[in-house]
Amino acid sequence: MSSPDYGAVGVQNRTRTLFAQVMWFVAATAGLFAIGAYLGRDLGSGVAFVCYLLAFGCLIGMRFAIRSSAGLSITLLLAVGLLLGLGMSPTLVYYANADPDALWQAGGATALFVAGCGAFGYATRTDLSGIARMGFWALLALIGFGVVLIFVHIPGGALVYSILGLVVFAGLTMVDFQRLRRSTNMDSAPMIAASIFLDALNVFSFFLQLFGGRSRN
Repeated sequence: MSSPDYGAVGVQNRTRTLFAQVMWFVAATAGLFAIGAYLGRDLGSGVAFVCYLLAFGCLIGMRFAIRSSAGLSITLLLAVGLLLGLGMSPTLVYYANADPDALWQAGGATALFVAGCGAFGYATRTDLSGIARMGFWALLALIGFGVVLIFVHIPGGALVYSILGLVVFAGLTMVDFQRLRRSTNMDSAPMIAASIFLDALNVFSFFLQLFGGRSRN
């Protein structure tokens, strides 16, 4: 076997190892999210908001920690999962009491959605960097639209917001899984895992609004 062949095998092995590590990180972060959601079931909205801010701070810290300490970046990733679980707990408790079916439906739809978009992004040979750029600006526009909905009542605005959100995160999920396939840097595992986890969490939130809103109509 020639040396280029050995190199190709080495890259494939690193890619598979990275994929397994990232998926393990995503699963661990999701597990801590569930624990946080349970522990925070009696939290008030003010404390939940602080948890969101702390989670955002941990995400920023990860970008610096990943260059100096892999252990710290992993710890911050797991903290993100726990803090987001605490932050989202009041919302989950509300749906658990008002419409528990919406939680199960949103969870199942999220699993299928992320699996489908992720599989496409991981398998496709088409460069999705253009979608990444459009997705960034589309996400900013979506955030702006969400702010407008807070202050202005638009008939069907929540439905439109959720559907647009799913479209945006379909693209971002595909991009993140393609980045996972193309990367061979093991140190990038926590950041990629954070991106995929946040993709899934946002998709879950949009489905929860869709299924919860449908049951209220």
